[in-house]
Amino acid sequence: MSNDAEVPVVPVKAFEPPYYAVVFTALRTPDQSGYSETSDRMEELVKDIPGYLGLDHAQTPGGLGITVGYFRDAEALTAWRTNPEHGVAQRRGRAEWYERYTLHVAKVERSHGFARE
Repeated sequence: MSNDAEVPVVPVKAFEPPYYAVVFTALRTPDQSGYSETSDRMEELVKDIPGYLGLDHAQTPGGLGITVGYFRDAEALTAWRTNPEHGVAQRRGRAEWYERYTLHVAKVERSHGFARE
């Protein structure tokens, strides 16, 4: 995920349910050669998926990364999951970048947000 200091950090807005949230939680390996470039490319690529709604990412000081992708429907999820370039990145992640990860897919039934004026 991009680390642009000029871009304000804000959560993805709440959408009208139902939609899907994909939660990817990972602990990375010490060698991250090529990770940033691939991550940036995946972030660009997913934006072209019809039904993609947005992405939140956080990293703990201990190294746990949490990425949540939001998708309008199951078709959008399938398009992302079966994207060939995404598949290459997934295989490389398992081979090189991740010690372990979990993936959760959830259907969002309620959603709301707040922003201070």
